[in-house]
Amino acid sequence: MRRRPGIGGLQNAVAARDQYRLLGENVAKLRTDLMKEQLATFRSQLEDFARKHKNDIRKNPAFRSQFHEMCAKIGVDPLASNKGFWAELLGIGDFYYELGVQIVDICLATRPHNGGLISLEELCKVLGSRRKGAREAVSQDDCLRAISKLKVLGNGFEVISLGKKKLVRSVPTELNKDHNEILELAQGHGFVTVDEVERRLSWSSGRATDALETLLEEGLAMIDDGHKDGRRRYWFPCISSVSSYTATDTI
Repeated sequence: MRRRPGIGGLQNAVAARDQYRLLGENVAKLRTDLMKEQLATFRSQLEDFARKHKNDIRKNPAFRSQFHEMCAKIGVDPLASNKGFWAELLGIGDFYYELGVQIVDICLATRPHNGGLISLEELCKVLGSRRKGAREAVSQDDCLRAISKLKVLGNGFEVISLGKKKLVRSVPTELNKDHNEILELAQGHGFVTVDEVERRLSWSSGRATDALETLLEEGLAMIDDGHKDGRRRYWFPCISSVSSYTATDTI
């Protein structure tokens, strides 16, 4: 007959478990301390790197983007505050806040033309024209980072992806899946017709008309009835080129 463990055996088992637990806690603490030490070293090296290359970070958009990626990997956000070490060293906080103000101005000025939806490419083009005299060049990555800081203004500013194209929304309009599919379809020519939407997306006439009329009511589309075939064109300024737009002269 197998003997059951006595009180002494149970006490030994409990003591062993406590020792294993303490050992595990000590190992976890050592690992945590080591990670903190490594992160502190990385941050120190990152600060030295920033001091050495601050002119490149300010003036070169590609270099600036890579610098932000380096910061993100160790949990540093140079844009988290407009004050402190990073703002004083690089001035990039001021740079992005300035971009944010200019982006808001451009979105407001172009809203009567595009209904509050502008392509990221077009936004950067207008922004670049406005900043011709500025020392720092501006990339799409810079615009995206500046826009991310505009979320404090509410749900009006966000970036929408349509296929490979990115659009910046500056009005609290909710675009559903149907609207997004129409905008993606319109990228080919800048406009669509009800017939084309029905054929290309396999929709009913009512579904196509309803979605297009909603986009028209929201100011995101413009109608063109001046064609011999009698088919109404729904143009989307946020998709078609607006390079001839003179907002840069009035902003």
